[in-house]
Amino acid sequence: MRIRDEQFDMFEAVGQLLHYRAGELIYMQQDSADILYLIRKGRVRVYLSTESGEEVTLEIVEKGRIFGESSFVQDACRPTTVSAVTDTELVACRLSELGPALCGSWELTSALLQMMSDTCDYLSRLVKRAYLYDRRERLAAFLLEQTAVDNPDKGIVDGALPYTHEDLALVVGLSRVTVTRVLGEFQRQGWVECGYRKIRVRDREGLRQALGRFGKSAS
Repeated sequence: MRIRDEQFDMFEAVGQLLHYRAGELIYMQQDSADILYLIRKGRVRVYLSTESGEEVTLEIVEKGRIFGESSFVQDACRPTTVSAVTDTELVACRLSELGPALCGSWELTSALLQMMSDTCDYLSRLVKRAYLYDRRERLAAFLLEQTAVDNPDKGIVDGALPYTHEDLALVVGLSRVTVTRVLGEFQRQGWVECGYRKIRVRDREGLRQALGRFGKSAS
C-alpha cells in the first residue's frame, strides 16, 4: 500500500520538502517524534541501534510510503533510526497541519491506516523470522517475500534485489559471512544468481524447499 502520486499535493500543501543524500541521517532513535514523512523520491532504511553499537535493519522503505508513524502518539520518542539509502526527497508534515486534509479525505485516511496495518503485519513476519527460522529459512523467506512482485520504486525488477551481501545481512539479522555462505549454497542449487550489488531469484520453488516446514506459507 502506498500514497498515490496524485495525493502528494495534500502533503506538499502543508509540509516542507526536504532533500537528503545517500547515507545521511534523517532522524535518530530517541529523537522527539513530532513529524510524519512521505517519501517523494528515493529509499530510506529504518533500523534499531543497540547499546553495543550494532545496527538491526527493520525495513527499506520506498517512494509513496510514509514513515515516522510514532508522531501519531503525543509526546512520543522515535523508536528507530532512519537514514537515506539513495538520494531522497521527503515531505515532512506535522500531524496538526495534516489533520484537515485527513478529515476531508477518507481515501487518504484509509491509505494511512492501511499502511500502518501493513507495517504491523511486516513486523510480525520479522519477529517470526528472527525467532523461529534458521539461517537458511530466514534468507529464503526474505528473498521470496521481497521479490514476490516487481517494485521499481524499491529497485526490485525481474526478481532481482539491488542488495549487496552486507545489505542483506543487515536486513535479515545475520553476519555477512553467513549470508555469503548461504547465498553460495543457494546459487549452487540454481535458486539464485549473485552479481554486483544484485541478487536475482531464479527458482522460487527451490527457495520454498529451503523454508522446510514454513514453505507452504511463503509467497
